[in-house]
Amino acid sequence: MKTIDELIAEGVDGKRVFVRADLNVPLADGLITDDGRIRAVLPTVKALAEAGAKVIVASHLGRPKGAPDPAFSLLQPAERLGELLGAPIAFAQDTVGPAAHDAVNGLEPGQVAVIENLRFNAGETSKDDTERGEFADQLAALADVYVGDGFGAVHRKHASVYDLPARLPHYAGYLIATEVGVLKRLTEDVKRPYVVALGGSKVSDKLAVIDELLGKADRLLIGGGMAFTFLKAKGYEIGASLVQDDQLSAVKEYVERAEKNGVELVVPVDVVTATQFPDLKTKAPSNPTIVAADAIPADAMGLDIGPETGALYASKLADAATVFWNGPMGVFEHPDYAEGTKAVAQALLDSPAFTVVGGGDSAAAVRTLGFDETAFGHISTGGGASLEYLEGKTLPGLAALED
Repeated sequence: MKTIDELIAEGVDGKRVFVRADLNVPLADGLITDDGRIRAVLPTVKALAEAGAKVIVASHLGRPKGAPDPAFSLLQPAERLGELLGAPIAFAQDTVGPAAHDAVNGLEPGQVAVIENLRFNAGETSKDDTERGEFADQLAALADVYVGDGFGAVHRKHASVYDLPARLPHYAGYLIATEVGVLKRLTEDVKRPYVVALGGSKVSDKLAVIDELLGKADRLLIGGGMAFTFLKAKGYEIGASLVQDDQLSAVKEYVERAEKNGVELVVPVDVVTATQFPDLKTKAPSNPTIVAADAIPADAMGLDIGPETGALYASKLADAATVFWNGPMGVFEHPDYAEGTKAVAQALLDSPAFTVVGGGDSAAAVRTLGFDETAFGHISTGGGASLEYLEGKTLPGLAALED
């Protein structure tokens, strides 16, 4: 795929450049709680603006149902982008309507505009090729060139990700080039030992990547809510913990295959439990109890890996040469259940390995818990996209950028 450096070398002065970014940041009470994805697209936007392009930034936010919804407006992310750029940003209150055209037509070389949430138009996410194509045609009318830099959306066959690049000269932005380079280091000529730590709530979200990694990783460390399906598959009583009973047979098969393939599959030896789910808003003390993984009381739920497991996982990461971590080890948003995630994050920092934090909640946890982002090898902006790449899937947004 062609890169943004090639585009700038060809000349962009005065050209309208459509940048498909990922400004899908978490919001609470209308305020941005983590601006990592906005900061991630800054190098691309800055480089284009400094080269004299008229930059049009577009993104989705949340899951509006194909119509405008103020709760999912991109106004806040647009304003934050302007603050980080140190320059005024034009904001269009529609996607391809009069406001978008006015904002783009009003740009001078070196200026930036953000159009409203792409998912306010049903054509963005439509499964109908014609409807999606019609929206892509409307987007194409706003620009001369396309730059893909929304890595968090490249696994989606959406109009702005998949169809629009086919209608304009297209290039990969700095973020996508970096993300793809990192993922190649996890899939091609990997330095070993290769250790993968997987967490998060649902084992079903990780089944495909576990299936792929059983032939590639040296160790798999399992945490988060998904760990309790593994523990139940081993015959343990898990009390009121989160479990996916419909995935038990698959998990049992993976445990057997890991042993057969010589892959060390490690599950918690102790867990932090409570009889009620904690209040994540007030973060009030919740009376946690540490128990052995095979001794969870019937009325208790596991909410984090325990300290013995944290130490065990740290030891399994200590000699790694390559580490991929996707999914927190517990309910890190509450201080009573954040220690397991902290232990894994600290182990990554202490390891000499090339460490990749696989986006989503893992990236949010790193920032929320106060770790230095720059100390990790790479923090991805796309958890779902990273997992699908590691599964060996073809990602529509990357395929669309290939020549």
